[in-house]
Formats: sequence, structure tokens, C-alpha cells
Amino acid sequence: MSPFLRLVLAVLASISLPDRPVELEYEWVGAREGPLLVFLHEGLGSLSMWRDFPQRLAAALGMHGLVYSRPGYGKSTPRAADERWDVDFMHRQARDVLPALLDAVGAGAEPAWLYGHSDGGSIALLFASMFAHRVNGAIVAAPHVFVEDVSVGSIERTRIAYMETQLRDRLARHHEDVDSAFWGWNDTWLHPRFRAWNIERELEAIRAPVLAIQGTDDEYGTMEQLRRIARRVPGTQTLELEHCGHSPHRDCPDAVIEAAVRFAGSR
Repeated sequence: MSPFLRLVLAVLASISLPDRPVELEYEWVGAREGPLLVFLHEGLGSLSMWRDFPQRLAAALGMHGLVYSRPGYGKSTPRAADERWDVDFMHRQARDVLPALLDAVGAGAEPAWLYGHSDGGSIALLFASMFAHRVNGAIVAAPHVFVEDVSVGSIERTRIAYMETQLRDRLARHHEDVDSAFWGWNDTWLHPRFRAWNIERELEAIRAPVLAIQGTDDEYGTMEQLRRIARRVPGTQTLELEHCGHSPHRDCPDAVIEAAVRFAGSR
């Protein structure tokens, strides 16, 4: 078995969305009790792709961690064959999916800490802006608040790799319907209308403390993402990690955990 593949016994939560019912794969990690910490994965991620990072971070923080796969990913309900995600898909995840999941697993009344990566970081910021009373703090790694040319260029290259290399096979280890996950994300990010996507205005409603993390070698975004968050959310802490790409929790996990413990401990 690949050392990068976690074996996860899927637990499914049934939720009702405005357009259909779905089942979401989820797992509890870390402390049995304590503050709630929710993990939100990247655009091609899933519960299993986090590896052991959620367990490590939740344990270091003394928090009760909730990890899940969004609809279309992992073992969660895949996209229908004719389903196309609109450019507001991250808004919908923050407004509809995450609140429904929290309610379904009995955590709806508890303010949460959030750890979001890439698209998951954007969803964490959107959730914090929509439900300020439900968020104690947000840690976002490689988040997107606007669309950069470097992001689009890398996503175009990822599309080619998916069709011409073994990328599809590698991702298929983590998704029961890998085409659902890949094309849902890729088609939306490369849609011409998505170039205008921007959530900077939404950031102004965030009241929780934010730690924003970016690798200096991130192929999907630049430090301007962090600067714009800091301009819109007073008191934002930023962390720039050298020799780190788009996935700080994989490239620099110890540095991320240390920063998160320091950040949460100061609140």
C-alpha cells in the first residue's frame, strides 16, 4: 500500500441541500472532548488525502477534530453526470453544506475553529463571514480570495496532467468517483466567468481571528492573497513559509502546527 494512502472506515452523514439530499463521509480525530476543529480540504482533496495531519493538529491543540469530504469527493455522494458547479460553488459549500453537516453530527450549536486548505480555506473564510457567531477562529492555508493568472495557469497544466499522466490514477485512490472530483473543480476554475470571482468584500464581515499561511513556492497563488485578507480582516496574522508549495500541511507540517498552537493559545 502506498505510504500516502490512508485507510479510512467511512462514516456517512445524510444531509438535505436545497437541490437534493446527499451523504457526506466524515471522521472524528484528536481529543474526545474540547473545542471543535473542522477541516476543509482543497479543490482536489478528500478526507483520506489529509493523511495524519488532522489527527496531529487536533491533538496538539487539544481539540475535537471533524474531517469530511465535500459532495463530489472521497466517499461522499458524487456529482450527477450532468451536474455543473456554478462559479458560486464555494459560497454554497459555506452557506448550505457545512452548516447542514454540523447539525447532522450534533455539532451545530458549538462555535468552531476552522482549518481550511486552498478552496477549503476560501470556504472557511466565507463561512466565517456568513456565520460570525459560529466561528472561534480560522486558520487558512493557501486560500484564494481572488483569481490570479498563476492559479489559472497551474490549473490548466493540471488538466493536461490528468488526461496525459498517472495523476488520475493517483487521485482515484482517494475518490470513489475521481472524475466527479476532478472535473467539478477543474471545469469551474477554468470557466471564463470564474476569472471575476472575488470574495474580498465578504471578508469584511469576519469577526473571528484569522491566521493566513502561504508557501513562498506555491504554484497556485501568491502572497497577494494574504495581503488582501489582512487588509480586509483587522488583526489577521500571516505566516510566509519558505521552501513550501501549495500544501503547507504536507511540506511544512511542524511549522504549521507550531504556528497554529501559538495562534490558538493567544486567543
